[in-house]
Amino acid sequence: MKYQRLSKEQLEELHVEFINFLATQSITAEEWNEIKIDKPQVAEDEIDVFSDLVWEKALQNAKYLEHFSKDQIHLFELTEDQMLLIAIKINNDAIDVTTKEGYQWLQQNLLNDEVVFYNASKEYTEDKNLDKFKLIQKGANITKGELYHYFAKLVQGRE
Repeated sequence: MKYQRLSKEQLEELHVEFINFLATQSITAEEWNEIKIDKPQVAEDEIDVFSDLVWEKALQNAKYLEHFSKDQIHLFELTEDQMLLIAIKINNDAIDVTTKEGYQWLQQNLLNDEVVFYNASKEYTEDKNLDKFKLIQKGANITKGELYHYFAKLVQGRE
């Protein structure tokens, strides 16, 4: 398995897609129930293949990632050949941007000396989707990029 098995909840959400996946392999509902009972390892393998297909499509379509920690925000734009990063670091131990209050403090203090912005870019390795997946495993979430664009305009205005 290349990525990670979908959770039970994720599989339930993708129930129709999973049925279609089985149908493309000419596996009926009755046959699937038999496989689960008689050949549980084959059933596990099918779920793993389906999970990888879902991840592959999601990662291929991902254009932005966000990762929040207590004192940092990492915003990624996933372009065709590289990842662009805007990082926001808060140099104040009393502020936790993962809380509502801490995030509000950041919004009200963007020009404060305790708020530092960084820009960076990184080329992908041979496996672009695996690079994205590793960031998700570390806690990043796929987003539509609103926060990235907001801070990109802000950072450009400060240069």
